[in-house]
Amino acid sequence: MTDTGMTAPVFWQYGPLTLTDTVVTTWGVMLFLVFAGYILGRRLKDEPGPAQTSVEGTVIAIEEAIEGVLPGQARRVLPFIMALWVFLVTANLVGIIPGLHSPTRDLSCTSALALLVFLATHWFGIRIAGPKNYLRHYLTPSPVMLPFEIISEISRTVALAVRLFGNIMSMEMIALLLLMIAGFLVPVPLLLLHVVEALLQAYIFGMLALIYIAGGIQSQQITQQHKEREK
Repeated sequence: MTDTGMTAPVFWQYGPLTLTDTVVTTWGVMLFLVFAGYILGRRLKDEPGPAQTSVEGTVIAIEEAIEGVLPGQARRVLPFIMALWVFLVTANLVGIIPGLHSPTRDLSCTSALALLVFLATHWFGIRIAGPKNYLRHYLTPSPVMLPFEIISEISRTVALAVRLFGNIMSMEMIALLLLMIAGFLVPVPLLLLHVVEALLQAYIFGMLALIYIAGGIQSQQITQQHKEREK
């Protein structure tokens, strides 16, 4: 099967079941991250080396970024946002390896990530506020707003998936075209451009996810304040 960017090559198929390179690469990335986390976890020391210092610095930077958007809730949201960021950075950078493609160039992968963000937004909101208080904000200040709230939730989830997919796919297509036209005369600038774009897209996706989660948590606080004013 020809890889057009929209349809991933199929490695194995049995009836309706198919195994595409997106699935294989995604699982490869996850296994690599689990293995790397296991190795780093076993080598923690009181006097950290360069690798441990880099990891600790990354965790602190992510926690501070979350605290800036969602004060007081950083520890709750940190595991999800950090896992999302680390996965996206690794998945986006996989495309640099010859013969491999970033799984995020496939709409099915980015749709799954956007769906995770959608579910996480409601999970954290319900967990912190409770089901009743959280769902009430969809009816505030008027039940007339409910259809618009639903449309907004769906549209931003779709936009999140399509945005990452479009940027990563276009990035790989541009790299391929440049290599076809210029050959291997410009490999280093092209590689640096790929790295910067991969990091940037991972950062933007993670920040949007964080903003959506923060909106879900803070919306119920606004609803509670509105309720107290009515009393």
